[in-house]
Amino acid sequence: MMKKALIVLAAAASVSALFAADTPKTNLGKLYEDDFLIGVALPQQVTSERDKARAELAASQFNCLTPENLMKWDGMEPQEGQFNWGPADDLVKYAQKNKIKIHGHTLIWHSQTPRWVFEDKDGKPASRDLVLKRMKNHIETIMKRYKGKIDAWDVVNEAFNEDGTLRNSQWKRIVGDDFIEKAFEFARAADPSAKLVYNDYNADTPSKRDGIAKLAKELKKKGLIDAVGMQGHYLIDFPSSKQIEEAIKVYADAGVMVMVTEMDIDVLPRSNGRVTADISQTQEYQEKNNPYTKGLPDDVSKKLADRYVDIFKVFLKHSKVMYSVTVWGLDDGTSWLNGFPVRGRTNHPLLFDRQLKAKPCYDALVNLKQPNAARSAKTGKMP
Repeated sequence: MMKKALIVLAAAASVSALFAADTPKTNLGKLYEDDFLIGVALPQQVTSERDKARAELAASQFNCLTPENLMKWDGMEPQEGQFNWGPADDLVKYAQKNKIKIHGHTLIWHSQTPRWVFEDKDGKPASRDLVLKRMKNHIETIMKRYKGKIDAWDVVNEAFNEDGTLRNSQWKRIVGDDFIEKAFEFARAADPSAKLVYNDYNADTPSKRDGIAKLAKELKKKGLIDAVGMQGHYLIDFPSSKQIEEAIKVYADAGVMVMVTEMDIDVLPRSNGRVTADISQTQEYQEKNNPYTKGLPDDVSKKLADRYVDIFKVFLKHSKVMYSVTVWGLDDGTSWLNGFPVRGRTNHPLLFDRQLKAKPCYDALVNLKQPNAARSAKTGKMP
C-alpha cells in the first residue's frame, strides 16, 4: 500500500556495483512455486528499468509484481478521458520479458482519486449516475487494454472501517453501499479471466475481518469475486500467527482464495501503539522511536527472521487456499515504512537491505523450504 507522498527512494547508482556480486542464487518465486506466487511491489523507476540494479534483482527473485503507484486513478487517468499509458505499458513489457505475473493495483480507492471524479462540470457534487458512468469507463478502459496481460486486480481497496462497517468515502456517499458490487460487476465484464480481489489492511482483525468476509461471501454467490487481499502490514510482535491463521480460515470458508498483497514487518516502535496502514494516521517524530539508524542489531535481525518464518509457516499450512504472497517493496531503502507512520525514520522491514543484499530473514525463508541451503550470513554465498 505504498503511498505517493511517502515513497522513500535510494540512489540507484550507489547500489548497482554492490548488487552484481551479491545476487542470491536461490529464486524465491521458483522455490515456493508449488505453494503460491511470491510477489513484490515495485515503483515506476524499477518497472521502466531505469533502476537496473533493482530491476535485475526483482526479476531474479519474484514471479509476481504489483505496481506501487502508477496504476492508481491519479496516475492512470489524471484528467477525465485522458489516460497515461506509458508507465503501465512499461510495466507490462518488463513483466512479460521476465515471465512475471502482474497484480494490478488498484481500480477503486478513496485515496489518490482526482477530485473531478466526484464533481460535475460546475464543480458541484456529481450525481450517482455520473460517478458510476466514470467508474465504469475507468475500469473498462484500463482492464480491456491489458486484458489477458494482468493476472489479478485489486478492484476495490480499503473500503471498510475497523468495526466492519463501510468507510464513509465519497464513493459510498454519492453512489451508495452498492459501489463495491458495481465496481466488481464492471471489472468482471471487462476481463472475465482476471482474478478479482477485494484488498484491505488489518484484514485479520476480527471485527473488520467479519465485515470483509460477509461482503466476499455475497459477491462470491454472484460470481463477482475470486480472492480477498490481506495486506499484511505486520508489526514485529503483532498480530499473532494464530490471528492471521484464523482470518485465512474465515475467508476460505467464505469461498474465496486468499492473497497476502502488501506484506512487510515493521521493526520500529509506534508511540501510540496503533496498528494501522491508514496514511492519515501519522505520528510525530521521537528519537527513541528511531533506534536502528546504524543498522539492525543481530538480536532484532533474528527476531525479524523468526517472525517471517512463523507467518510463512501459516501460509504454507493453508497453501491450498493461498494464491500469492507479495512483499510491499524490494528493499529497506525504498520501503514506505521509512516515512509511515513517522517521517524520517530508518526502518528494516523487508527481505533485502539498503545495499540490496539478502538479509537473514531472506535466508530463513529459503531454509524453511530447503533446509540447510540458505546463504551463509558471513560469506553471502550458497553452501
